[in-house]
Amino acid sequence: MPRLIQSPSLTGPAGRLEALLEEPEHGEPRFAALACHPHPLYGGTMHNKVVYRLARGLRHAGAVVLRFNFRGVGSSDGTHANLTGEIEDARAAIDWLRERYPGLPYALSGFSFGSRVITRLGCEAHGAQFLMSLGFPTRMGDADYLGECPAPRLFIQSTHDQFGPRPEIEALYDRLPEPKLLRWVEAADHFFAGALDQLEEQVREIASGFVGGTVQS
Repeated sequence: MPRLIQSPSLTGPAGRLEALLEEPEHGEPRFAALACHPHPLYGGTMHNKVVYRLARGLRHAGAVVLRFNFRGVGSSDGTHANLTGEIEDARAAIDWLRERYPGLPYALSGFSFGSRVITRLGCEAHGAQFLMSLGFPTRMGDADYLGECPAPRLFIQSTHDQFGPRPEIEALYDRLPEPKLLRWVEAADHFFAGALDQLEEQVREIASGFVGGTVQS
């Protein structure tokens, strides 16, 4: 049977949110995951190549994955709201996903700006299996809130990330209590240039371990 792929219309706080729902290529979903895209004002959409690889890696780990466009992006209603509104968009999206798959555990994931969204949301709420941040932008404001998260904080970072440089990520990570995980991908820039296959495999391996086993840092 072909895997489920749908384009649902979600109801967000600023109106309609354009979305894409994809079940795993093989077998029934083991968990549900939200995948959030990079900065809307700099061309970020749910079809960004890193977000696409993030979603595929999660599906290969057994997730049903929901991607969506933040307000004002693509066919989504509204206008950019300086992170605060986008956190509420993500809250509406994960609420929809959990209602659609009520028996599954859930996780939050995002790239760049999207990683800020999901960590802020996940540190406010309880219940996520993990918060997976790709290309976490240390230069986008204070990140002390990460010290209060109830969920495991998982970071996958390019070795040459200009928005989350290695020394800054390592200093942030060292301050955080467990549970946490940091993996480096040898890549040319913030967008994991030249290393998207390696990125996808890291996503698959880490997500599989946190839902169904143990992952070592």
